[in-house]
Amino acid sequence: MVSQTIEKIFKIDEHVGAVASGLLADARILANQARVKAQVHRITYDEPIDIWSIARVIGDRMQLSTLYAGLRPFGVSFLIGGADKSGLHLIESDPSGMLYEWYAYAIGRGGVIANKILKQKWKADLSEKDAINITIDIINKTEKEKRENTIDIAIIKKGERFKKLSEEEIKKILK
Repeated sequence: MVSQTIEKIFKIDEHVGAVASGLLADARILANQARVKAQVHRITYDEPIDIWSIARVIGDRMQLSTLYAGLRPFGVSFLIGGADKSGLHLIESDPSGMLYEWYAYAIGRGGVIANKILKQKWKADLSEKDAINITIDIINKTEKEKRENTIDIAIIKKGERFKKLSEEEIKKILK
């Protein structure tokens, strides 16, 4: 399998990204709709869209599919993260379209264990290095098989652009 074909981290706009767990085909559809909404907002208002608005686009679309007969609900959960004028946000959208905001949260396989670790170790003043170390610790404790090139990391900081780390940058961190 080509590792680049399994995209779970989506860049929505320069200041917002999302990670998906579940049916990735559903995730691509929702991520593309969020990208279009972000671009339309940027063109219309000449400013980036706020994170809650992007989360509502995804959540509303997911919820709509639960209302009508003949539509299959989206089988995916999202974590939408980013920085806007009001600060940093991490918003979960579950398959029903319900939105929850978190300081730190994990979804998908290993999410229960990951969230226990986050509850113990997360602090408001974590450095980027400490946050990445907690992430690596969580991956090591939740993944049964250790495989090379299976970790993707994206970083969003206030005032900076969405950045997905390269394989070389991740290998340096893992050493």
